[in-house]
Amino acid sequence: MQLYNTLSAKERAILLEQAADERLTLSFYQYAHIGNPELFRNHLFIAWDALDVLGRIYVAKEGINAQLSVPGNKFNEFKAFLDGIYFLENCRLNIAIEQDLKSFLKLKVKVRHKIVADGLNDTNFDVTNKGVHVDANTFNDLIEDPDTILVDMRNHYESEIGHFKNAITPDVDTFRDSLDIIEQDLKDHKKDKKLVMYCTGGIRCEKASAYYKHKGFKNVFQLEGGIIEYTRQVKDQGLENKFLGKNFVFDHRRSERISNDVISNCHQCGNPFDSHTNCANEGCHLLFIQCDDCAEKMEHTCSDECHQIIQLPLAQQKELRKGTHASNKIFKKGRSQKLQFKK
Repeated sequence: MQLYNTLSAKERAILLEQAADERLTLSFYQYAHIGNPELFRNHLFIAWDALDVLGRIYVAKEGINAQLSVPGNKFNEFKAFLDGIYFLENCRLNIAIEQDLKSFLKLKVKVRHKIVADGLNDTNFDVTNKGVHVDANTFNDLIEDPDTILVDMRNHYESEIGHFKNAITPDVDTFRDSLDIIEQDLKDHKKDKKLVMYCTGGIRCEKASAYYKHKGFKNVFQLEGGIIEYTRQVKDQGLENKFLGKNFVFDHRRSERISNDVISNCHQCGNPFDSHTNCANEGCHLLFIQCDDCAEKMEHTCSDECHQIIQLPLAQQKELRKGTHASNKIFKKGRSQKLQFKK
């Protein structure tokens, strides 16, 4: 029984280019009580590998969080498989605004403690007791209401390149950081204001809405389907788009343009720009915003130090990486001290 990828990302990319078949990038999540996540994980991998599905999927006792690339000609078969699972029947699928053959290059189904890391250990917290879901039209009305507080539940590097107008954008590195900060900042408005939240596809808001209800907030709302579904509804219904800039996405595309507004800057020269890149130095791999001119000049590196390192022979670069741990630096993303125009 095969429960792993047999092709490397590079080999898969070549095959996708050669086939040039239509693929759909999509995401979905569902909170549910899963008794045996490991068994469920294996069931998903076997079925989806046979359908040539690629992506990143997390399974936990609290549910599933999936970001996928599905062959267009197998979408109906994929959908039928989902509908055959009782808690995934008619689950909302967020179809990406922009499609890319190579949004994902491997199928990774992992068992996690939680599908969204929240740092919470409150046994009385019920994630299914969620807030009110609202569609794009209602959301637009709500965020113009003076009694509404609009909060972006994403991380600083996501909101930096795009967010809704007048939204509070917490300066946080992780979702778990934002929960207590927002509660503290809004503690005086638990009863008199409408707390309206949004995120990429809805999964973080779903947990946050239940958490804030648990903490005593009386009027809690979330944008159903997140920015992805909002954009689709705005286009389909001819609504006013109140999102500025790009929506950060967690695949090889890194972002989808929602409006023509460029609200961020290159972290190296300060010129208006809103596309992320990863530092070409494998010992760094920092995620940051880099314009085309700086990318050419710096050869896709984040600093003079990293630029010098990639000029070295590969064997020497590998030697330099031994015993180092870059994750803390990567975690800072656009706020690394290496960047002149960091947030």
